Amino acid sequence: MSDIWQRSTNIILIVCITAIIWMIFGAVKALFFSSLILLWMVFHHIRHLVILERWLQLSDHTPGSIPAGSGAWDDVFAHLARYVRRHSQSRELLSLALKRMQNVTSAMPDGIVILDENDRIEWCNPIAEQHLGIDLSLDAGQQITYLVRQIPFVEYLAARQFSNPLVLKQTRMQNLIISLQLVPYGFNQKLLISRDITRFEKIETMRRDFIANVSHELRTPLTVISGFLETLSSNEHLNPEFHQRALALMTEQTERMQHLIEDLLILSRLENEQNKIKEKTVNVVRLLQGILLDAESISAGCHHIKLNIASEDQLLGSEEELRSAFSNLISNAIRYTPNNGEISINWEKHNGQGLFFVQDSGIGIEPEHIPRLTERFYRVDNSRSRETGGTGLGLAIVKHVLSRHDAHLEITSQVGKGSRFAVLFPAGRLIAANRTDVES
Repeated sequence: MSDIWQRSTNIILIVCITAIIWMIFGAVKALFFSSLILLWMVFHHIRHLVILERWLQLSDHTPGSIPAGSGAWDDVFAHLARYVRRHSQSRELLSLALKRMQNVTSAMPDGIVILDENDRIEWCNPIAEQHLGIDLSLDAGQQITYLVRQIPFVEYLAARQFSNPLVLKQTRMQNLIISLQLVPYGFNQKLLISRDITRFEKIETMRRDFIANVSHELRTPLTVISGFLETLSSNEHLNPEFHQRALALMTEQTERMQHLIEDLLILSRLENEQNKIKEKTVNVVRLLQGILLDAESISAGCHHIKLNIASEDQLLGSEEELRSAFSNLISNAIRYTPNNGEISINWEKHNGQGLFFVQDSGIGIEPEHIPRLTERFYRVDNSRSRETGGTGLGLAIVKHVLSRHDAHLEITSQVGKGSRFAVLFPAGRLIAANRTDVES
């Protein structure tokens, strides 16, 4: 039976009863009966309409909140309950999908901001809040240009040419360089993707500085050699004294270039992740005794150099790399200590760690220079470093060697009184002197 006949059953029954009353009791009583029945039906429907209206005004439409009905309204409310149940399930699925999307975007290393057609913030992840200095709980619905006020960004947004990213170097976050890319999607909506490129910019700056410094370091000796060669080739009657002086200077500059190239090759090898450290037991005492002889040769008797050994412990590491690091620290001390100054080379055990340090009575270093000493080609005094044959790469080599040996460098200095360069090796790399040499 169709729904129409089901809904019409009560009406047909009322009509039949009214007809029977009409025939038995007359028209007046029949009309009175039918009027009462119709009035009751109207009241019944109005009552359920009021119940439905009140339910619609509720803020939380859950299946359990559906009112109970009677008659035809029982079916209506049952259908409504099924619809609300399906709607709640769909809403839960959408909420879960949205939560998963937010969790995914929150875990991304890039910042993401969703903008509407008027460039107002609809949503953003925590990384974008850090990059752009915004707070979603406070700034949702705000124009993005009210918060990111840099003129290049405002112009980038207004130009609507989003094929290339925009690099912002001045943001609310100090010392942060970010790349911004707008991606249109949907109906006039946009994704604003932010990426922290500070590290890459620093690497690029280091690369440019490195090329400039290497070019400068090589240009000077090449200019000297080229000038002398030109003089020697153009003039056959040079006196022997000039000839000897020219050869001595060219030899000196050639050695300087050779040292620079050797240091660059060492740095390249240390930075190569494929070049794994070849560890073995290093006899530190014997190593330092050999380095002491080299240091005395470099000093040529101009300094008082002492070797203090307070521990016989050995180290697990690369002897070649440790020799390079220790030698660089000692040669720096010789280079920056005036004649008759004192230099001490020390090896001891301190709080369970291996401690190597070089103490000098040299010219000292001003505090603002200390954090940058291990940068390539960074010099406190360029003229003095070049006069003494320094390449500007020694401490950079030291930093990489120590990193490969899980050690770290501590620098303390006082201008006019000297410096102390200390290296702390972790306890795990110390080997007692009585243990058998091992290799790995």
